[in-house]
Amino acid sequence: MRCLRLFAALLTAAVCFTAAPARADLKVVASLPDLAAVAKAVGGDKVEVVALALPTQDPHFVDAKPNLALALNRADLLITAGLDLEIGWLPSLQLGARNNRILTGNAGFLDASRFVSLQEVPTTAVDRSQGDVHPGGNPHYLYDPRQGIAVARGIEARMSQLDAKNADTYKANLAKFTQQVQASQQGWEQRLAGLKGAPVIAYHRTTAYLQNWLGFTTVAFLEPKPGIPPNPSHVAQVLGQGKARKVKLVLKEDYYPDGTAKLVASKIPASLIVIPGGTDFRNGQTYVQRIESLVSSLERGLAGKEE
Repeated sequence: MRCLRLFAALLTAAVCFTAAPARADLKVVASLPDLAAVAKAVGGDKVEVVALALPTQDPHFVDAKPNLALALNRADLLITAGLDLEIGWLPSLQLGARNNRILTGNAGFLDASRFVSLQEVPTTAVDRSQGDVHPGGNPHYLYDPRQGIAVARGIEARMSQLDAKNADTYKANLAKFTQQVQASQQGWEQRLAGLKGAPVIAYHRTTAYLQNWLGFTTVAFLEPKPGIPPNPSHVAQVLGQGKARKVKLVLKEDYYPDGTAKLVASKIPASLIVIPGGTDFRNGQTYVQRIESLVSSLERGLAGKEE
């Protein structure tokens, strides 16, 4: 309880500290850097966009630091991945930010998952004994650029609602973003045609949308249950599956430990592909550049070249 009181006090101190606002018609905060990159593509110079999480952070476990509440306090729009991905850290920041605009259910809150064709939606009740299973569906949808376009459409509609005077700009930016993604998509799919039907092992259940887009098959996960670290008996089973199925690629995000993935990849043998956890938004990377980087990594893996 004492820690909670201290955290609340720090949040209050953060939001009470003010600085000169940046020139922007909308101040947007996105929970994840991929969402921030899509929002910036739609908003352009009419918006100021902040990403709460870093691409090097597991989005399930972001530190709810008081300085993040300051950005939320000033925000006109908060965009989240939803599907309980941020449930362990974002609600406390929303409340601590003291900004009614961005509370769930208000116009300044946008759950981007509502625009997505969801994968892995459980058909039966789930509980914590099954690991970190998301009852609403898999939240890692921005690995699929088709879903990126769908999310961009939803963001444009909300930005135009909140800032009607710039609606034409947001619509034009959406059209440009859609054209860029679709123009790149054909080339991406051609380069990765060899992945269709290919057996793949992943660390965590982040591959559902990527698999749906590119047509590979995820035959096993290094985690015995979502969010549960690998153990020796499970790793032995996965290694057996990998050898039997002649797995080509082992995929993991860079925020997961390396050791088990390297071991399994070396024993199969298969190419180990380490995927950045998100768009490097703070250093200017765009969403299209992020997907291009991902495609290039998979392309190298197909050619037998590890990261």
